[in-house]
Amino acid sequence: METVRAIHPHFEGPLSFKDQELIDLYTDLRSFILSLYPDCNELLYHTHALTSLYTVSEKMSDAFCMIPIYSNHLNLGFNKGSVLDDPNQLLKGTGKLIRHIPIEAKEDYRNKEVEHLIKAAFKLAIEDREKVSKAVGQSISKIKVLK
Repeated sequence: METVRAIHPHFEGPLSFKDQELIDLYTDLRSFILSLYPDCNELLYHTHALTSLYTVSEKMSDAFCMIPIYSNHLNLGFNKGSVLDDPNQLLKGTGKLIRHIPIEAKEDYRNKEVEHLIKAAFKLAIEDREKVSKAVGQSISKIKVLK
């Protein structure tokens, strides 16, 4: 499947070390999110997990969802998931705000229930942001790269 925008090279390198099944799930989930919000910004991190955050600004705090990729699984996370309406109880976690959906197959996110959660999270991020962003539709790497 063709992605909505190219994967940033700083992210592509570490991603290539993951199992192909995880890479395929990540690529498709990323495409799904970017197809809903092609003008969102994507912040890229490599800490305890290889993570892409989808945000309405250049700030991590304005992210509406994220995809953390661990050693052998990935999640669709929501920064303010605890305040989202989740009638199907898809969101997991016990933190104060962050919730996630464990992703094992495309069916776990390519459905109306998850699309509704992503749209609600985006709306909340727009309402909560402090100011309108100058960056639009950018992939911004926060990954330290050795030169």
